Amino acid sequence: MRVKVACVGGGPAGLYLSILLKLRDPSHDITVHERDPEGSTYGWGVTYWGGLLDRLREHDPESARAVEESSVRWRDGVAHVGDRSTRHRGDEGFGIGRHRLLEILAARARSLGVDLRYGRGVTGDAPPAADLVVAADGAGSALRTRHAAHFGTEIAHGRNHYVWLGTTKVFDAFTFAFAETDHGWVWAYGYGFGPGGSTCVVECAPETWRGLGLDRADEAEALVLLEKLLAGVLDGHPLTARSAGRAAAPWQTFRTVTNRTWSRDNLVLLGDAAHTTHYSIGAGTTLALEDAMALAAALHERGTVPDALAHYERERRAALLPVQSAARYSAQWYENLPRYIHLPPRTMFALLGQRHSPLLPYVPPRLYHRLDQGVSRLEVLRTLKRRLGPRLARAAQRTVDRRMTD
Repeated sequence: MRVKVACVGGGPAGLYLSILLKLRDPSHDITVHERDPEGSTYGWGVTYWGGLLDRLREHDPESARAVEESSVRWRDGVAHVGDRSTRHRGDEGFGIGRHRLLEILAARARSLGVDLRYGRGVTGDAPPAADLVVAADGAGSALRTRHAAHFGTEIAHGRNHYVWLGTTKVFDAFTFAFAETDHGWVWAYGYGFGPGGSTCVVECAPETWRGLGLDRADEAEALVLLEKLLAGVLDGHPLTARSAGRAAAPWQTFRTVTNRTWSRDNLVLLGDAAHTTHYSIGAGTTLALEDAMALAAALHERGTVPDALAHYERERRAALLPVQSAARYSAQWYENLPRYIHLPPRTMFALLGQRHSPLLPYVPPRLYHRLDQGVSRLEVLRTLKRRLGPRLARAAQRTVDRRMTD
């Protein structure tokens, strides 16, 4: 099925979709519209895991090889809680600079004949003329917003405040750092993305954010304060709030975007325009690229665009369910940090790794840790835990709800 495709948004999802469509059928007429100038992307680095790299190799070995060569990798996770710390060995993870990732994908797309148009915004009022218009323009998608009632868009804001920062400190492991203040805890997630630096996401509860004056501080004041709080892991390296010439990153609350449907006539949502998952599970880029894989395959294998879009949505919704659940519980773990932060470091870090569990919020943390240690030794009990965990969580929640209404 030869199609003319207009992809709005030059992020990883839009660029990778254009690559996969051209690889399947070079006759496809594909244009990517990106409102920002080329090379002016926001952010520092993104994370992914080995499973994604395997899928990239299956779909396009050339771009996969370039991504792998430009990535750094780690196996350890490190947690610092005040002056205490612990290190665990885990699955292999990867980090790559967002600018470098987009550079690789843009070069590959151009080599295949994709028309990349930078500095050309597309509004919801005037979408491009094409057989298929792909809204890959992020969580604040203008194309989706124009038809929000049709898509059934819902946006839920998280409780905590966070900010994306960069640092010249190159972390050798995925690093968690928790610092106590007079107004509550501040914590950071740090991971390397290249020889020159790391991403450092800083988060705190709203009362801590206001108590420290971060709601009123200018950029320089905020960075000085955060550098002081995180001095134990930064080793004298500075934090920066600007990347690739972009303005300073603002403090935000996370927006969880969901949609009742992902398509309208010949318009389809891709990546963050369709769904977002909390940054604490590090899955945003992976999910966007997997969306692109699924949409490209559906367009290639199905006889019509409407049939392809319906198949794409069914497949990706099913795949997203466990990830969205994990992201929701992960965000809640951090929003309830006082419940876990004073545990012994190894116990706390173990529960940090279990934060995706729907059972953990309803079981005393120490008891959960002991049960999990025992369960991990017996495969039969591990299976039982997976099956009963969601049921017990729902039953516990119903009990809590009844008590609140009595």
